[in-house]
Amino acid sequence: MTAKAKLTHTHICDLLRGMIRIRRFEEKCYELYTQEKIRGFLHLYDGEEAVAVGIASALDERDRVVSTYREHGHALARGMSMESALTELYGKATGCAGGRGGSMHFFSAEANLYGGNAIVGGGLPLAVGLALGDKMQAQDRITACFFGDGALAEGEFHESMNLAALWSLPVLFVLENNLYAMGTGVARVQANTDFVTRAASYGMHAESVDGNDVVAVEAAARRCVEAMRADPRPYFLECRTYRTRPHSMFDAEKYRDKAEVAEWRKKGPIIRFQAWLLENGLIRQQEIDDIESEVETQLKNAKSASEQAPWEPVEQLTRHVVTDTRPPPPEPIPPGKPVETTYREACRAAITDAMLRDERVFLMGEDVGAYGGCYGVSKGLLADFGPERIRDTPLSESGFTGAGIGAAMVGMHPIVEIMTVNFSLLALDQILNTAATVRHMSGGQFGVPLVIRMATGAGRQLAAQHSHSLENYYAHIPGLRVVAPATVEDARGMLWTALQEPDPVIIFEHVMLYNRTGLLAENAGAVDIDRAAIRRPGRDLTLITYGGSLWKTLEAAEVLASEGIDAEVIDLRTLRPLDDETIMASVARTRRAIIIDEGWRTGSLAGEISARIMENAFWSLDAPVGRVCSVEVPVPYPKHLEDAALPQVPGIVAAAKAAVGKA
Repeated sequence: MTAKAKLTHTHICDLLRGMIRIRRFEEKCYELYTQEKIRGFLHLYDGEEAVAVGIASALDERDRVVSTYREHGHALARGMSMESALTELYGKATGCAGGRGGSMHFFSAEANLYGGNAIVGGGLPLAVGLALGDKMQAQDRITACFFGDGALAEGEFHESMNLAALWSLPVLFVLENNLYAMGTGVARVQANTDFVTRAASYGMHAESVDGNDVVAVEAAARRCVEAMRADPRPYFLECRTYRTRPHSMFDAEKYRDKAEVAEWRKKGPIIRFQAWLLENGLIRQQEIDDIESEVETQLKNAKSASEQAPWEPVEQLTRHVVTDTRPPPPEPIPPGKPVETTYREACRAAITDAMLRDERVFLMGEDVGAYGGCYGVSKGLLADFGPERIRDTPLSESGFTGAGIGAAMVGMHPIVEIMTVNFSLLALDQILNTAATVRHMSGGQFGVPLVIRMATGAGRQLAAQHSHSLENYYAHIPGLRVVAPATVEDARGMLWTALQEPDPVIIFEHVMLYNRTGLLAENAGAVDIDRAAIRRPGRDLTLITYGGSLWKTLEAAEVLASEGIDAEVIDLRTLRPLDDETIMASVARTRRAIIIDEGWRTGSLAGEISARIMENAFWSLDAPVGRVCSVEVPVPYPKHLEDAALPQVPGIVAAAKAAVGKA
């Protein structure tokens, strides 16, 4: 690798200007924070300017950047105006993210900045996904990912490095080693502080550079970038630097001596570069003064603009949670000849159909390829579509889920399969903190058209760690759409509809449904995922359920019918957002409601639905809303205890009879 920094006079002025611009911006932010113009956390970039400027100088405009919560320097180095940056810190509507991201979450589609990330290490899987999406679309782009030394202790660091190396993805991993993760010194918490050898162990080129020498940083970055463009694969660059400000404005700095900070200030990047330029006659003092004056004018104008900028109206509070422009629901088509199939086969047909329709669709997850999926859903698809589109992943739920998010953000339509809902908790950070929030935090600049499929529920004697029903966890999160297909028709059609959504959709497939058979029209197509379905009309009470409990509920309704009680059965289908209209209309007719939910009673989805009925249909009720939920115990292994822990037909029948006064 022979690339070097191009030290023309114009370029050295640009490097110095870039660093001074960041430093003065941060100093102004410090001042404004003390005046309470900027609130929340504020993590200043003072002392690390050479890293942002050196890396940015080696990148093209088309390249992508993923940052951390200390991203002001990266954003300014990428060309963001001070006005756009400062107005975001004020929380004003004209900020780079519409004021919704604030200090830790700068986004800019124009600058290809895919967000600062407040979660240590949280941006690493996203960067892998951006690069994956670009590679799959034959885009000549590099993704630069900035992170601090604290991230190397996080699992997402290792998962991301492994994925990037495994799939030869063009990610430039930039470690800003400033010696402290918040107040924790590197040597106190890292068993191995040789980060270069750690990165190299994943089979990628790794090197270390003086992060306070902007010329050295740029030269190293150019070498990496030049090699990556010739042969796309990941590179790791450690930039040894130091933050001369506290971790954040709340930090009392009890963990390091003032003398240490003062010593590092003497060898800060701006002082060093400026002195070197003057000593070697490469710049005149007047030129430095002119740069300072120019930056000061920019700052003055940015502050004035920020003070005068409008706040977003409260009436727009719920804007950018999900897209304002969703595709219309699919038009119903006359059903063709019915064919008997299983739920599993319907799921497989849905994936096959989606991949044939749209080359941007691909399936990714543990054992989805050669193994055929834990529940056999993807069996045979590897042979049909190849390893690029049926992509086996390591056991790294957070890593590959985050990668799916990144790929979705750059135009792909990933289907991420998480083997069971229990394992999804390992990816909850990426689902909650990234997939569900990107549209909101970016002010609508970025969306995540991602589908996550996972098996859920109990009934197969898999004991406590593989038998959860956690649908309520995900239905609680704004920014997600959550569906639970219970029929072969919905298993076949909901996936295609979900893939048209501009926002993330989670599909829960109950483990007890995979072998269930049903009739499916030969020409079955997309299914509306906005509306609940009345699976059995009735007049005496409404039974509300979803997923695997639908069939128990329908069986209970038949038992009730034999005793003269006519129950209406609602299959919710979509758990977020709930179809309140269908629920309330049914309750208004029957005047009684029972909710059947395999989740635990406390904090359950059943509790939410019950509350909504009480709020919206209280005066229609002739009896309290009832709930049939799982017993509050980890699901046992023995079959008789497992059955006793879960909602069953006799329990549903008993609750219904109590509601109509026939207990």
